[in-house]
Amino acid sequence: MGRRALRKVNPDLDLSFHYRTLEDLPAPLDAEAVFGRAAPLEIEMGSGKGLFLDRVSEAHPERDFVGLEVARKYARFAAARLARHGRTNTVMVQGDGVRFFREWLRDGSIAAVHVYFPDPWWKKRHHKRRVMREEFLRDIERVLQPGGELHFWTDVEEYFHETLSLLTACTSLAGPFEVPESRPEHELDYRTHFERRMRLHGEPVYRSRFKKSAAGR
Repeated sequence: MGRRALRKVNPDLDLSFHYRTLEDLPAPLDAEAVFGRAAPLEIEMGSGKGLFLDRVSEAHPERDFVGLEVARKYARFAAARLARHGRTNTVMVQGDGVRFFREWLRDGSIAAVHVYFPDPWWKKRHHKRRVMREEFLRDIERVLQPGGELHFWTDVEEYFHETLSLLTACTSLAGPFEVPESRPEHELDYRTHFERRMRLHGEPVYRSRFKKSAAGR
């Protein structure tokens, strides 16, 4: 199930709004300055080709979204998708997402965090490179507003259970809550391209949702 080569981004497409780097954004993040309005803000860590951001931004025009992607070619591809579809409530940021959470996001400023199919780093000696580590999970809890949610999906059962145990041990987020599998209505009616690949090949997807208490603890 290797990845297909990305289509080339149209060089005439204006990506000035949809594509940013970490250095393009003031720290701490001023979402109102970026989007020109005050609205609930959601963050996706590791956006890949940008299918989730494209679909969710269309479904929820009343919310704003920031996608984080370390790979420049994927960040530009996702930004181009958003630009073609005229999404004015979503931007792609290319750079280190862990650093973005740590240095750019204020306490209690984010309505939801989405982490879908992060790199499992299969070899045990490489597990320390996994994004769902204690320091990052604590940052997720810190930036979520009261009532804010974390959505974490993976196709790796061991990674799933290890992360859930870590969330319970190092944060006060409530969960995990069940996330039922929805029936797709068309070929791109999946949360991400990776979910689509897994389900079309009959592979399991492990889903979880956590929530910060309304009291903010």
